[in-house]
Amino acid sequence: MKKLVSLLLAVLMLCSLVACSKGGEGGGNQTAGGTYDITVWVSEVAGIAELTKQQIDRFNEENADLTFNATIEGISEADAATLMITDVESGADLYCFAQDQTARLVQAGALAVLGQNASEAVKARDDAGSVMAATFGDSLYAYPMTSDNGFFMYYDKSVISEDMIDDLATLVKACEDNNKFFSMNYSSAWYNSAWFFGTGCVSQWITDDTGAFTGVVDTYNSPEGMAALKGMQILAKSNAKNDSGSGEDFSKGSAVVVSGTWDVNTVQSILGDNMGVADLPSFTVDGNTYHMGSFSGGKLMGVKPQTDPEKAAALQRLALYLTDEACQLERFNSNGWGPSNVAAKASDDVQSNPVLAALGAQNNYATVQGQVNDGWWAKAGDLGHLAAQAESDEELQAGLALYEEQVKGLIGATGYVFVGAWNGWDNADLEGFGMEQDGNVLTITLDVPESDYMGGRIVPVTSWDTNLGCQQVTEGADLIVEYDEASNGDNNIIFLAPGNYTVTCDVSTSEIKIVKN
Repeated sequence: MKKLVSLLLAVLMLCSLVACSKGGEGGGNQTAGGTYDITVWVSEVAGIAELTKQQIDRFNEENADLTFNATIEGISEADAATLMITDVESGADLYCFAQDQTARLVQAGALAVLGQNASEAVKARDDAGSVMAATFGDSLYAYPMTSDNGFFMYYDKSVISEDMIDDLATLVKACEDNNKFFSMNYSSAWYNSAWFFGTGCVSQWITDDTGAFTGVVDTYNSPEGMAALKGMQILAKSNAKNDSGSGEDFSKGSAVVVSGTWDVNTVQSILGDNMGVADLPSFTVDGNTYHMGSFSGGKLMGVKPQTDPEKAAALQRLALYLTDEACQLERFNSNGWGPSNVAAKASDDVQSNPVLAALGAQNNYATVQGQVNDGWWAKAGDLGHLAAQAESDEELQAGLALYEEQVKGLIGATGYVFVGAWNGWDNADLEGFGMEQDGNVLTITLDVPESDYMGGRIVPVTSWDTNLGCQQVTEGADLIVEYDEASNGDNNIIFLAPGNYTVTCDVSTSEIKIVKN
């Protein structure tokens, strides 16, 4: 009888760790013992795959009831999300992804929800921002791995002194005076958010339970947004501007580069002892001073939904382990990744790391990146070009008004567009490249210009990273296209000659026909 009671207690303890409140994904009343062959996708960054293998081997040694025979593949976080969304069944059992992909992955059914006790464990051990990033609706769908996806400032101490680093105008002038560049990718929505968030603007997207975007709270078109654009012009109107954000820019004449933790080794190799790091500076517009803001985020680990509830529970145990304090500290020590685990962040080694200290200082002014409509990035990125080109406040205001109209148009927008290399992939809109729809059939006639790369694809207007069946292109006598098998899963259509083409697609079968007129 005592043995039976002990066994029942053990089962209950296991279920409390991995129990899942929905559909058996990660527990229910199932045990999680056994031997499983699994595929794990981790970052392609050097050393991460080998370290992950060591961690899984250690898990196997510490858990006598479980053995994972893991095939570990190095795939970038962005590519992992795209591959999972394209084909969940063929995807990895465990995979790492950037936090801004959470909504897309939930919508695709590619993430198993965490159970109550696993969720409570994550909420207790990880910082609030990373927990928010892993949350969709009322449930946690992933395990935080890092909290270091933000940006701050690197600078060359032989040109820039510490008494300059707090003011944008002072830094820009120092670059001008020394014939150096200030590198910041201000035509990127991710980076130019620094000015808008700095003045108090917000752009917050609202989704329903399916992951569809249903609304947006965006205050860029406002007096605060005008102040942000004027602040951006301090850099964008300077001859020291460099619309880039790579550590390599230090080898090309830059004295300041706005980038992130991923660039530390590159910057260190170029600047050596002259490498300085700091949070972003402040800027002054019309007598008001604002500290530049930023986006913040991190990497997450997701578990693919499983048909075997015991395997599902076992994978949740492994994911919890691979993202715990010890494993996060190992990734910090090997690759400098900033932990999301609160205890790991408090360690002496992490606290004394100057790069993570600069990121931590900047995070005091950062906005946690939530789920963002794919179409927003190009619209907000264009505001950087506006700042560089506008010659009057009237032009700036007109640009903000156009931006507001475009952002509102993304909500509830339906239909498909044909985007291509010649129109910048993500700059097409319904006006210029929208496809007419009659039932299940989409049609567009378009001019394909002479171009270095004449590739295109059909995508929903609300999610331009999602491709619509380009692998189903039908051959025909007048068809001068081929499926791009070397495009790493992008499924681009390659036009072999310029000209006027009519493209039709049956969305029910994903069959595409392209005829040269």
